[in-house]
Amino acid sequence: MVKKRLIPCLDVRDGRTVKGIQFEGLRDAGDPVALAERYAREGADELVFLDITATNQRRQPLTELVRNVARVLDIPFTVGGGINTVADVESLLLSGADKVSINSAALARPAFIAELARRFGSQCVVVAVDARLVANEWQVMTRAGTVATGREAVAWCREAADLGAGELLLTSMSHDGTKSGFALDLTRAVSDAVAIPVIASGGAGQPADFTAVFEQGGADAALAASIFHFNETALPALKSYLHAAGIPIRQ
Repeated sequence: MVKKRLIPCLDVRDGRTVKGIQFEGLRDAGDPVALAERYAREGADELVFLDITATNQRRQPLTELVRNVARVLDIPFTVGGGINTVADVESLLLSGADKVSINSAALARPAFIAELARRFGSQCVVVAVDARLVANEWQVMTRAGTVATGREAVAWCREAADLGAGELLLTSMSHDGTKSGFALDLTRAVSDAVAIPVIASGGAGQPADFTAVFEQGGADAALAASIFHFNETALPALKSYLHAAGIPIRQ
């Protein structure tokens, strides 16, 4: 049986890890390299680093941070934010990243997904999908969640998978930072619609939320930030909880 994965997420702004609620009200959570080392020691299966202002500020991805992280990690990590070209991806992978996460660039030009899959392999291509519940429909947002695209989330996830995405990083903006639990209906709908792994993100608040997103949501991995950054739930304790609940998890 394929093991479920636990993935701490580090949102990076100005060289620091930050976290807010529904993409707003950011507060400092520490040095990203130090946090990366800590999570690797505690048993994280992977890490995700997102440069949350790169796209809106039209900056290049943080290759220096990637190099610094790669020096201290022995687990896979994904990098996203400000990725717009094949050259951006090549630079990040050569700097030590295992995968890249694309969002706004993929929405602006879906063929970009296929280009990256052909050049680097689908296993390197994660398509991030930020969705907000609007009038009972999950709408895809872009540019760090600030611009509505008019796309329906499940349909876009299916299209991204068909174009060659290796994984989907599915974030409910309506749940992000609220600690009210993952968007189980959205996660299940996407998991049922695609044949690639789905990483659920947004809303983790307690261990039971992870059980729910794996069992009811059908997620292959669960991503969280606040509960790990601010020592509300330790990774080893969470893994023990999930193992006891019968979830196939790496120990």
